[in-house]
Amino acid sequence: MTAETSQTLDRGLRVLKLLADTDHGLTVTELSHRLGVNRTVVYRLLATLEQHSLVRRDLGGRARVGLGVLRLGRQVHPLVREAALPALRSLAEDVGATAHLTLADGADALAVAVVEPTWTDYHVAYRAGFRHPLGRGAAGRAILAARRGALDDPGYTLTHGELEAGASGAAAPLLGVSGIEGSVGVVMLVDAVPDRVGPRVVDAAREVVEALR
Repeated sequence: MTAETSQTLDRGLRVLKLLADTDHGLTVTELSHRLGVNRTVVYRLLATLEQHSLVRRDLGGRARVGLGVLRLGRQVHPLVREAALPALRSLAEDVGATAHLTLADGADALAVAVVEPTWTDYHVAYRAGFRHPLGRGAAGRAILAARRGALDDPGYTLTHGELEAGASGAAAPLLGVSGIEGSVGVVMLVDAVPDRVGPRVVDAAREVVEALR
């Protein structure tokens, strides 16, 4: 800690991070051990976070992330979308295909930003807000591959006809961004994605990651 930072706020944020990393919640004793502070401090931190609905405790006394984080989370999509747009515009214009940023939302893949090329005679119509299962389409499959640590050596995923007949997709996951599972991809009306598109999508995903850091 430095003179310019708050120890109490730091501990509170660490509590939220610890709770976010577990599906079963943590007890006061477990939090005390992980934070390296006494139980009284943990009780105070939890009481404050509960007042803001950021933490809840079940009947067994285990603390979990509260629904209040959802209100904060709603502001994440606009920030991520704004950061990604320059890279998406460049990608769409470069390869002549609709580019998109997709984030994992539960069991679904949710398109949060879409950019269409300006110079093509035709392209796939795609809209922000489009939702589909993570297991279908290049965008969702890229996210799942990164989650499993099973991404192929090229670093991108290719699909054909899984979401729209005649359309092919290429997508690369966002790697190294804490708290975000997402991918950058393109969708085009071709039988097979051209060889240069996959590496270009990987580059665009890296550009988005850098913009988010």
